[in-house]
Amino acid sequence: MNQNLFSENPVEITTLSNGFTVATEATPNVATASLGVWVGSGSRNEQASEHGLSHLIEHMAFKGTTSRSARQVAEDIENVGGEINAATGVEYTSYAARLLGEDISVALDVIGDLLTKSVFDKQELAREKSVILQEYAAVEDTPDDLIYDVFQETAFSGQPIGRPILGRPETINSFDETAIRRFLDREYIPANMALVATGPIQHAQIVEQAERLFGHLPVHEIQPSEDGIYKGGEKRLPRDLEQANIVFGLPGLSFKHKDYYALHLFAHILGGGLTSRLWHEVRETRGLAYVIDAFHWPFSDCGIFGIGAGTSQKDLAELLDVALECAWLATENISEEEMARAKRQMKVGMLTALESPGGRIERIARQLLTWKRLIPVSEVVRKVDALTAGEVCQAGRTAISGNRTLVSIGPIDDLPALAQLATKP
Repeated sequence: MNQNLFSENPVEITTLSNGFTVATEATPNVATASLGVWVGSGSRNEQASEHGLSHLIEHMAFKGTTSRSARQVAEDIENVGGEINAATGVEYTSYAARLLGEDISVALDVIGDLLTKSVFDKQELAREKSVILQEYAAVEDTPDDLIYDVFQETAFSGQPIGRPILGRPETINSFDETAIRRFLDREYIPANMALVATGPIQHAQIVEQAERLFGHLPVHEIQPSEDGIYKGGEKRLPRDLEQANIVFGLPGLSFKHKDYYALHLFAHILGGGLTSRLWHEVRETRGLAYVIDAFHWPFSDCGIFGIGAGTSQKDLAELLDVALECAWLATENISEEEMARAKRQMKVGMLTALESPGGRIERIARQLLTWKRLIPVSEVVRKVDALTAGEVCQAGRTAISGNRTLVSIGPIDDLPALAQLATKP
């Protein structure tokens, strides 16, 4: 790839005395600024009794602070034309906004309020629990969403990393202000937080405001999450539906693993686009599914590889057989044409994300929280370009030789048991 196609702006980084990280990327030729605070804590950091608490806290942050009502939180951002949102993941929670560069102090002040001055009013808490329970019900009623929650829960059974982010009704209903503040005191700590901003901004001004908003937070040691251990297994949810949804899984790799990029490339070749092996054989040649893909979800200490599809009950067995055969064949031989195409696909995916301000600040925040340094795009590109077909095949062989996961939802009477699936073509 021509390295001149993507130029990285310098990123200034300052760590406050309490460990809170501030990073800025000045882009003076744009009008808008994006900023956010990332917390290196998500659903996998919850104890069993806290299942779903990270997500509830993210919702409750917008329900009023000691200086702003819930309405004022929204008005202060939207009065200057901005937008604000938050998201909860397995390993991170984020609070981010985008608005005119001249108003960045407004967004930073609001986010500072949300993270340090939320009041967690009882009535607002009751209302938000109801909203989340509706969100939970919506997922339960959407098989092609639900199946991926079930998939991860089955693959990492009995572990925090396997629990669905939304939680369960019984835990959601149990949360109170005491539980919320206990979690915040343990997880929302300066050493585990990063403020990142990009746009027509001044680093010194952002640092000064961050010091005022977050510099008072007490120093605490980061509490490590429980190790994620892929186990595999089987889960079936028979339902009266038109289509059966299935996900077949294998052990994946951490994004810190030396073979991470090789396995990611294997997923692209197997099921990453309209020219992938699974799409060509399952969808185009045999007509066994409308959509089929392969994916690799990496985490900080483990990962999971999967193949997902929806099909009719009568085609379930054949689809699985064909998909497994495609996977095995891909571990034996990958052409240079496939390698070149998959490498290009990976680069385009990465660079597309980095062409949006939100994508850039998220990348910076995650790298600082995980690696304590920024990883240049050129370093990633070099690693991808250096991969050989043999290394990618070997990564696929290692995955497909591991424990298997099979989850299914819908009319699944004809689905063979996990133990009956062929271990080799």
